[in-house]
Order: sequence, then structure tokens, then C-alpha cells
Amino acid sequence: MSMSPRSIPGPEFARLDRAMLEIMAAAADEIDECTRVLKKAGLNPVGEVLKGQGQFVKMNHYPKGDVFDRETQSQYYYHAHRSGEHGHFHCFLRAPGMPDGVAPVPEAAEHDWPGGDKALAHLVAVSMDRFGAPIRLFTTNQWVTGETWYPGPDVIRMLPHFVIDHAHPSWPTNRWLTALLRLFRPQIKALVTARDTALADYRKNKPDADPFADRNLETLSETAISIGQQQAAVRAALQAGT
Repeated sequence: MSMSPRSIPGPEFARLDRAMLEIMAAAADEIDECTRVLKKAGLNPVGEVLKGQGQFVKMNHYPKGDVFDRETQSQYYYHAHRSGEHGHFHCFLRAPGMPDGVAPVPEAAEHDWPGGDKALAHLVAVSMDRFGAPIRLFTTNQWVTGETWYPGPDVIRMLPHFVIDHAHPSWPTNRWLTALLRLFRPQIKALVTARDTALADYRKNKPDADPFADRNLETLSETAISIGQQQAAVRAALQAGT
């Protein structure tokens, strides 16, 4: 039986510093612009990564070969295997794009793959509905993505480095996803922290078991999201602080 993931409360927008709120507000504007140009052509972010890919098959990565920015070392793919959604984006950062001083946790060393300059960290996953709108954010266990496991504080330091700055498979989709991780950065930081707490609780309850290999421990933390509600909260917090 799968273990229930940890839920997180929404951020206290009034407690966020103005610099963070301004980053989030700019991301909201970017999302609006990307959504506008996609909608003008009857498109959405999910449809853009599936176009020309043939039949949509469960568990396959879309687009084929993933999306990778060699300059920033950011990477993502879309696939489906969970109930209650159309599919989800998995977002990663590879080692050459990570900030200085980060290192994998020793207790996951036997699972970490790949390593060295090919190491990659999973930042967050974004659940999408059938209309191409984001509905949830979640984190996963190491075995789910086969990632190299970094401690939560290091993953949080990586978040600003996720940027897909090219046109494959879709310029507006890449911009949209990059901005989404900025708009919801407070929630993602809380999810990563809750991810580590879930693992710590597992070790406390099962000291002889390996949490990274437990197939019942899949989604570690999650939260529902709404772009519109997040945008409104950010703008209200900025206005209140003026």
C-alpha cells in the first residue's frame, strides 16, 4: 500500500520579502503572456510537447529525448501514470548547472545514478489537467526518477537555476514552465522541505529499512495550485507593502 504524501500549507504572502514577490509577479506576467499566445492558436503547454509525437503512451517521455538546455543544464519531460491528472512535467537540474557547494547525501550513495557531471536532481513535478492547466505540485522518491539525491537545502538553492531558454519543442511552453517554477517558488521550497521530513519520519519508524528503495514510498509531498489565485495573492501582497 502506497504511503500518503505530506501536504503543505499555502505560503504566508505577507511574510515574503519584496524581492521575492517581485520575482513572482514578473513570473505571473510571463505566464500570462505565454498563455495568451498559445490560446490565440488554440494551443496549451501540454499539447506543445505532445505534437508530432504519435500516440500518447503511458510512461513514455514527451517529447522523445526530453527537453534539455545545455547552457543552463535544465531538463524536463512530460509523461503520465497517475490518477486524477492528464500527466505531469518532471523538472531537473544537472550537475554542471548547480550552484557551488552542493553534494549528494551519503545515505543514498548506493542508489545515486548517474554521478559526476551527469548527476541530476529532481526539483519538482507539475500535474496537469486535460485542459493543459497546472493543478498540483509534488516531489517524488529517488527510485521514481532515478535521480541523484541531494539534501533539501541544496535543492532549494538550485531552484533559481532552472531555465529552459530555447525553442524546442515550444518557445512559449519552455518560458511558461520556467516562469511557473518562479511563481510557485515558496510552495516548491516547502515541498522540498516536507520531502526530507517524510524521509526522516520513515527512517524513525523503520530504522532497518531503506526509504529510497521502498516502492510504497513514491510521492513524498504535494500541494494543489492555482495560477489565478497565486497571481492575485502576489499582487495583493505587493500592493499592501507599497
